[in-house]
Amino acid sequence: MREAPGADAGERAEGPARRGALLVVGDVVTDVVARHRGPLASGTDTAAVIRTLPGGAGANVACWAAHWGCADVRLLGRVGADGVAWHERELIGCGVRPRLVVDPEASTGTVICLVDTGSAAERTFLTDSGASLRLGPGDWSDSLLDGVGRLHLSGYLLFSASGRALVRTAVTSARARGVPVSLDPASAGFLPELGADRFLALVRGVDVLLPSRDEACLLTGLPDGADAAAALSRHVPLVVAKQGADGALVARDGAVTGRVPAVAATPRDTTGAGDAFTGAFLAALLAGAGPGVAAAEGCRAGARAVERVGGRPSAAADAEVPAADLSTPTGGSGATTARPRPGDRTAPVTGPAAGAGRPAPRTDPRPAG
Repeated sequence: MREAPGADAGERAEGPARRGALLVVGDVVTDVVARHRGPLASGTDTAAVIRTLPGGAGANVACWAAHWGCADVRLLGRVGADGVAWHERELIGCGVRPRLVVDPEASTGTVICLVDTGSAAERTFLTDSGASLRLGPGDWSDSLLDGVGRLHLSGYLLFSASGRALVRTAVTSARARGVPVSLDPASAGFLPELGADRFLALVRGVDVLLPSRDEACLLTGLPDGADAAAALSRHVPLVVAKQGADGALVARDGAVTGRVPAVAATPRDTTGAGDAFTGAFLAALLAGAGPGVAAAEGCRAGARAVERVGGRPSAAADAEVPAADLSTPTGGSGATTARPRPGDRTAPVTGPAAGAGRPAPRTDPRPAG
């Protein structure tokens, strides 16, 4: 593994500090979290504590960014008519301004999270992505970038044709405006079908890649997390690789430039820990932190997340104060608007920039299927 001499913080500046909103594009799903102890009993009952919670990697990142002090966080997602009101309410409660396209046919995605409380709270997902897989270029508008300082894309977008097309559209639009783009690969389970070469081609133009250790190793074929992070940084300018209990690595130009220790925690549920890291990391970058300091904030958020059940932080009223001495970001102005597809309707944007005088969104009189 190549490591930069004396590297310990990864603090090379990212360029001029970016002010403005964080726009997240990604999945909004319903999580059914089942916490059990020990192996599942095949063919019979296993006692569990079961809760239904709002989730989705993209939505979780947005909520953690708002919780970590980002003043203006916006989310573009796609849900079914069955869940739009609840998901919108939960996102607003976390301090996020949602733009939810309502799919006239597909239901809101559902993920069953099996959490073994006797095995470091590790989780296994059963995923029905539902309407989130149908998010596509028709849901995008360049005006979504008005007032935006950073764009973040959930890697789950890469696992459908429409999502991949949306990634290309959004990255092109962001680059034309000089807005930096980050992406989280999202799932080591789905990446093998997509393939490493295809993934790397799809993320051209992305400025920051935020893989887990497993995802980085899978994408490079290397067994060591540091080697994998260094290799990925030859394709993407900045790689911040989450290492679980080993903290995080910062890599640039084919070398690891920073190692960030983990924060001690007693895990109850590891669902959403990576999303918490990403949300806090992006909030810190927007507040003017360098990658090393931002990664340390990500580790703090990840530790906080594993001590909770579910992938979201607590209510916005209990928002976290970052440990780092970061300047307060200035929220961008302008409403987040998206073009619905024919037959779609959209949940309204709420908040101070919702703007009077906007034409009402088109509605579909047909019941959702």
